[in-house]
Amino acid sequence: MIRTVTTRRHALWGAVSAAAVLGAGLAAPARALDAFALHARGDDAAAAVRLARLAEAGNARAQGLLGFLYEYGRGVPQNFEIAAMLYTCAAEQGEATAQHLLGLLYDKGRGVPRDVVLSHKWLILAAARAGRRDRDAYIRIRDAVATKMSESQRALAQAMATAWVPAPPTPMRW
Repeated sequence: MIRTVTTRRHALWGAVSAAAVLGAGLAAPARALDAFALHARGDDAAAAVRLARLAEAGNARAQGLLGFLYEYGRGVPQNFEIAAMLYTCAAEQGEATAQHLLGLLYDKGRGVPRDVVLSHKWLILAAARAGRRDRDAYIRIRDAVATKMSESQRALAQAMATAWVPAPPTPMRW
C-alpha cells in the first residue's frame, strides 16, 4: 500500500511537471519551465535550485514540487518540516496537489503535529479542487481519513474548509 501511494505521488508530480513543461496553466517565465523540465528529466538537484528561487517569489506550483522533493529526499536532503512549510505555502494559494500532500502529512504527523482535523480540511479542499484525473483518488483518501474521526471533528474540518479562502502568492523566507 505504501509503495503504491508513493508511486502514485511520484507519478502525480511527474504529471504536474510534464504539464508545466508543456505550458498547461503555468504563466511563469522560461526559468520556471526549465525547473519543471529538469525535474521531469530526473535532475532533481538542479531542479531544486531553480524551484527554490521560484518558491521564494511565491510560485505555488514551485513551492509544491519543491516540497515534494524535500518530502522524498530527491535532489535535496529529506526534511519533512521543510516539505510541510512548502506545501502549506502552496496549499494556502489553492494548489490542489499540495493541499492533498499536506493533508497526508497532517494525517501521519510528518513534519507537523498529527492532526486529523487539519488533515481532513486539506483533503476536503484538495478533492474539491482536483482535476478529473486525480479527483477519485483524492476522494478515497479523504474518506479514509474521515473514518478515523468523530462526527464533531468531521464537522469542524468541513467548517474550516468552507471558510477557507485562497491566499495571494506567498513569497517565502528560509
